[in-house]
Amino acid sequence: MLWGSLPPSLPPSEDQSARLAPPPGIISRQPAALPPLSRRCPSLPPAMPANFSGHWKMKSSENFEELLKALGVNVMLRKIAVAAASKPAVEIRQEGESFYIKTSTTVRTTEINFKIGEEFEEQTVDGRPCKSLAKWEGEHKMVCEQWLLKGEGPKTAWTREMTNDGELVLTMTADDVVCTRIYVRE
Repeated sequence: MLWGSLPPSLPPSEDQSARLAPPPGIISRQPAALPPLSRRCPSLPPAMPANFSGHWKMKSSENFEELLKALGVNVMLRKIAVAAASKPAVEIRQEGESFYIKTSTTVRTTEINFKIGEEFEEQTVDGRPCKSLAKWEGEHKMVCEQWLLKGEGPKTAWTREMTNDGELVLTMTADDVVCTRIYVRE
């Protein structure tokens, strides 16, 4: 018979309870209660994050000029940026939680390297330096908050999400203005 066990038909008497306790120096087989998983590992990555790697071409874009306007970009620069950014080439390399994203247009090329859950520096869509922090929001979506390093401006952020159809949806926000761009793999 194991320490602490009784045949199911017999309730323990006081005398039996004392005899069934493990001898001194023997650890009880009762497991210690563990805190919930969410408290032990508050920022667990998804079990199987989507694969964002590839070369992407833009399929559609909504509100890009409105986003630039909300960021304070003047009319002339907005027109140039909208024309130049109408066919961006995007390359994404992903190794687990680490990302490299290169976006090329006829006017400018940006490159960022980051790891999910770690702060990094990049530029807002209008070119202002900022600190950013990307986190997983489910298995198919990463969200990134941005904080300007100098000056003031609208609150900016971006998300990248893989759809069930294999499309990449990029959303960029400046305060309450949202720009959505949809990409397909080349």
